[in-house]
Amino acid sequence: MRVAIVTGSAGLIGSETVKRFGHDGARVLGIDNDMRAEFFGPEASTKKTREELVKNVRGYEHHGLDVRDASAIADLFKQHAGKIDAVVHTASQPSHDWAARDPQTDFGVNATGTLNLLEAARKYCPEAPFIFTSTNKVYGDTPNRLPLRELEKRWEIEPGHEYEQGISETMSIDYTKHSLFGASKAAADLLVQEYGRYFGMPTVSFRGGCLTGPAHAGTELHGFLSYVMICAVTGRPYRVFGYKGKQVRDSIHSFDLVEAFAEFLRAPRPGEVYNVGGSRHCNCSILEAIDLCQQISGKKLNWSYEEANRVGDHIWWISDVRKFQSHYPSWTFRYGLREILDEIYRAIA
Repeated sequence: MRVAIVTGSAGLIGSETVKRFGHDGARVLGIDNDMRAEFFGPEASTKKTREELVKNVRGYEHHGLDVRDASAIADLFKQHAGKIDAVVHTASQPSHDWAARDPQTDFGVNATGTLNLLEAARKYCPEAPFIFTSTNKVYGDTPNRLPLRELEKRWEIEPGHEYEQGISETMSIDYTKHSLFGASKAAADLLVQEYGRYFGMPTVSFRGGCLTGPAHAGTELHGFLSYVMICAVTGRPYRVFGYKGKQVRDSIHSFDLVEAFAEFLRAPRPGEVYNVGGSRHCNCSILEAIDLCQQISGKKLNWSYEEANRVGDHIWWISDVRKFQSHYPSWTFRYGLREILDEIYRAIA
């Protein structure tokens, strides 16, 4: 690989991608203007990660561009036309709560920003695989219509259901409440598919569950496992919103997700879509996460419960990753739930 462009390069998945490609000897052009600090405050800033990448990753070149700036994005692609072998788009506004407060910024970053990158890629590197980190929120609240049963510490799908092993890409994204964040990401997801199917570009949308790892700057509005552990370690109060705290999430380590990116790059397919997450291999409810974080940290979490659930929140989400595994059988999980939380704890403590 000669040149790779990575957006959101100082974020959780972006930084993991930078390190992976840099290790392979690629020249990595990172695009990140630290909007995470604007979204969630100074504690969520990616500045420290950016500085570490610049210092430690050979061949890394940082660009503080805004993905909404079409001309600046096009100029960067143009400067390296003929050399770009991969585009990995991880930049986003990631919170459905935040999106409701500023829909125009949310849509501008998530949808228009993606369009700007796709157009630049179509003009200057149409043969380069284009990887997009989408989200399971494109399915809206349709998963909440699944037949669920209440267990002691989690909700679980009825045995024998077609989605018992996880929700597949067959679930409709129509006739559902997405949240404005889900709508902006769905628009971007469809654009990525269309540039693959209409223009024949090797594009892919990875519809992620909870993406996590020790580099995650978790906040109350985004970064589930990381934020629970932060609260456990620091004594900060944690709030549980609705569903008795039994809502289930699957979590995938940033390393495992980026390895999936690498597999796609070796054998890209145009306009593809994959659900990707921890699957049955790695998932937990909020109550189960609280128990684990208390066990690992040795501290009691100060948490409270509010009956009102977050709008658009899933009661139960486990990704069915079998489609991706069938296309890329060499890919497998390296990290389980305990290993992920152990790493997060060490990074915080």
